[in-house]
Amino acid sequence: MISFNYESDFTLENESQFEAWIQQIIRSEHKSEGEINYIFCDDAYLLEINQKYLDHDYYTDIISFDYSVANELHGDIFISIERVTENAQTFEVSFQHELLRVMAHGILHYCGYKDKSDTDTQLMRQKEDEKISMFHVEH
Repeated sequence: MISFNYESDFTLENESQFEAWIQQIIRSEHKSEGEINYIFCDDAYLLEINQKYLDHDYYTDIISFDYSVANELHGDIFISIERVTENAQTFEVSFQHELLRVMAHGILHYCGYKDKSDTDTQLMRQKEDEKISMFHVEH
C-alpha cells in the first residue's frame, strides 16, 4: 500500500496516478509492494529528521527509511517541497520533473541502488530518468 501524507501546504493532485506510477516502478525492478509512506514536508521538518535520526545538520530534498524485507518494499520517504522547488530552478527543470525524480529516488534506494560513489550516482541518475519517463499524464 502506498500512502501520501502532508506536513505542509502542498498536496499531490491525482494521487492515484502517482500511486500507479510508483507501483509500475516497483514491478519494473522485480520487487513487490509493501507499505510505503510518502511524507511531503518543508525544510524545517526534514532538517529536524536529518539532525535527530541521521546526525546530519543540513537541508536535503529527501530522506528515506528502508524497512524492506527481501523483495517486498517497505519504508517512509520524506520529501522537502522547498528543496524540490529550489532544485527544479537550479537544474532548470519543471517542479513536476524534479518531484518525480525524488519520488523515484526513494523507491530506487529500496531496490538497492546507491548514490555514494560517482559510479553509483551515475547509475542512480540513469534509473531516475528511466522511471520518470514511465510517468504518463492522463488528459
